[in-house]
Order: sequence, then structure tokens, then C-alpha cells
Amino acid sequence: MNHDTTSDEIREAVRERYGNFAKSHLTDEAIVNADATDPNKSACCEPGADLTTWADNLYDQNDLGRAEKSIAELTLGCGNPIALAELRQGEHVLDLGSGAGLDCFLASKQVGATGQVIGVDMTPDMLALAEKNLEKTGVRNVEFRKGYLEELPVATGSIDVVISNCVLNLSPDKPKAFSEAFRVLKSGGRLRVSDVLWTREPTEAERNDMESWTGCVAGA
Repeated sequence: MNHDTTSDEIREAVRERYGNFAKSHLTDEAIVNADATDPNKSACCEPGADLTTWADNLYDQNDLGRAEKSIAELTLGCGNPIALAELRQGEHVLDLGSGAGLDCFLASKQVGATGQVIGVDMTPDMLALAEKNLEKTGVRNVEFRKGYLEELPVATGSIDVVISNCVLNLSPDKPKAFSEAFRVLKSGGRLRVSDVLWTREPTEAERNDMESWTGCVAGA
């Protein structure tokens, strides 16, 4: 496969998997995931993981209001970039791969009414879920935009802090994704990322396994 084909296949597989996850919550259906008991699929950001347990471990419950607690059960992250971001009132924040929107909503509290938070995601159903959650929270300084990490729909030099939670590993072109992140940052801006990494060099078979890509493993 050539590079372009590989990138397209990765994007489509990621969009399908996380789109299906979002759809189940948009229609208020229970999640039924046959992979949930598969011991070979244990990535933290993988649909089918014990989401409530992850949320309890990653976030200070004192930071979660009633609406955020229900949204936290939808998180597919592997960390808490908000805890690292040192956000200040009035700052503009960009969340790469914002998913259901939890980190955006938590950031919105810290930057206040004079600040702004933008979440970018490429999956239409996930964006719809985030908009549903936005209505639930009632916050006014958060917006969600459709786009790729490698082609951010954000103005150059307009962002104080870029955050991301277990999403950059899903990018098929990480150098471009990081280049875009630095493009949108203001001079002296901050990048705060929580993600997974290999501690050894993955095999070619591991890198080419699409199930592992969508489970936050192959692209780490």
C-alpha cells in the first residue's frame, strides 16, 4: 500500500470505530461490544474498555459537575491533559481529537468567560455527541469543528494552549499533526499531550494491523 492509501484506510477505520461508539450514545442505546472481553484488546482509549473506571482514575471527582460526570463515562482518553495544562483565565485552548468533549468542558471552566475552547474532531457522529453534551452543560465558551489533526481548521497563531488526550497516536502523519499544532500556537504557547508510546520498536505486522491502529496501539 502506498502512503496515501494507508492514511485513508487508517482514517476511515478510526472514523468508523469511534463513530459507532458515538452513535450508541446519541440514540441512548446501551453499548454492546463483543471485543470488551478480549484480553488482546486492552488499550485505554479503545471502545469497550471499562470507561467509568478510567474516568474515576483520570479525573479529580471534585472537578466534575453533574453534567461532566455523565460525560466522563464516555471518555476514551488515557490521561488528563487538563491537569498538566496550567490554564489561565482568558486563554484560548485547542483540543486535538476532542471526542465527547469532556476535556473541552473542563478547560472552559479554567479559562472562564473571557477565554475560548475549540475542539477538533474528524468523526461526524462524535461531533454530534459533543454538541449534545455541550447543550447538556450549557457552557458558552466552547465550540466544536470538523477537521483533521494534519489540517486544522484554526487560524495561525491564535491558540495559547494545545491539548490532546490519546488521539495523536491515531494520526497517520504525526510530523504533520505536530507541525499543525505548532502553527496554531501563539509565540510562547504550550502543548500538553497525554498519549501512549511503544517502549520497543513495533514489528511491521503490528504497524499494519488496522484493529491495533483503532485501539491506540499500532500508531503509538
